[in-house]
Amino acid sequence: MLAVILGAGEGTRMRPLTYTRPKVMLPVLGIPIIEHIVNSCVEARLKRVIIVTGYKEDVIRSHFDEVQHGAQIEYVTQDKQCGTADAINQVKDLVDERFLALNGDSLISPLTLKSLAETRQDLAVVIAAKSVKEPTNYGIIDVAGDAVLKIAEKPDRPVSDLANLGMYVFTPMIFDAIARIPKSVRGEYEITDAIQLLIDQGDKVGYLNVKEEWIDVGRPWDLLFANKLLFQNLKCENEGIVEPFATIEGNVKIGRGSIVRNGAYIMGPAIIGERCEIGPNCCIRPNTCIGNGVKIGNAVEVKNCIIMDDSRIGHLSYVGDSIIGQRCNFGAGTLVANLRFDEKPIKVAGVHTGRRKLGVIMGDDVHTGINSMLNVGTSIGPGSIVGVGALAAGVYPPGSHIEGKGATN
Repeated sequence: MLAVILGAGEGTRMRPLTYTRPKVMLPVLGIPIIEHIVNSCVEARLKRVIIVTGYKEDVIRSHFDEVQHGAQIEYVTQDKQCGTADAINQVKDLVDERFLALNGDSLISPLTLKSLAETRQDLAVVIAAKSVKEPTNYGIIDVAGDAVLKIAEKPDRPVSDLANLGMYVFTPMIFDAIARIPKSVRGEYEITDAIQLLIDQGDKVGYLNVKEEWIDVGRPWDLLFANKLLFQNLKCENEGIVEPFATIEGNVKIGRGSIVRNGAYIMGPAIIGERCEIGPNCCIRPNTCIGNGVKIGNAVEVKNCIIMDDSRIGHLSYVGDSIIGQRCNFGAGTLVANLRFDEKPIKVAGVHTGRRKLGVIMGDDVHTGINSMLNVGTSIGPGSIVGVGALAAGVYPPGSHIEGKGATN
């Protein structure tokens, strides 16, 4: 069996991180989300993977070798993003057998993929489903025994707690169903409409109740949740240099060419990428993932963060519960707030994050001046500048220049 991974979308809900990369290329534990999915396909012994690309597709295509850990990687382009059904339809000339269809932004285990691949051969479609606590937030399937009767998108009165995970086994008959559905009210071709058409015409549609962990990365702060969860499986490995008066506590992975200087204190789980300079006299707290070529200066504290490649956190700075893009530069004394005075959950652009602690979400190539301050839940677009002593609070588009009390010029 082969796998089709949908990776064409931009992921507007993941801005400012997706202004410069597709959503599926955002890192979890130091590698892109889609690479985790490909690795799961390989572990499940799927020998052929087709990736549907679109938005900034060169970033995806240049990342993978033609053969990735034993799986043949192929690509097809979705020129215009017109929904999940349209994305799956792009592979119709490449597929003549049962296949898995996977979202490129959902982390799944190899065991789940193997279980899906081994489901009943007589079913036209198999839907991966999972019991959830708040079914009104998901697409829900109505079932009778082992058969799916209906799919409802975020119903007010759910008939079950089985959420549609957006992972499927299809036979080639799905392409005929896709050709017969109209656009939805959103102006897109929805794969759930094609599945419902098959159900209504009497074809057998079943489901697999997934017991393993499933992580849907829908918003930037979901990356922090995914990191924390996957850190549980981190394998400790030190390929760098740790000076004699540095302290490594717990499970910490250090990449080749990196140096941890005297006085640095790293509390695992944590990842230090390749070619990094850590310290001296800094503190890296748990659940922090530092990319390649990153510099963490003297007297810096970093806690529960994702810091992407080639960024620099200048001395005397604090960064907590934040996501920092590539090639960012923090001036000395930059402080990131991550907790409201009233300790209520934090919003970003009016969206409830459900998190009590959240700092800044920062796109690529952002520079902060010395003694600048970034308030809780701040979002800063790529290429922006936070001036000397300035306070950034709120949402800033790409190329912003933030001075004084947070005004954008």
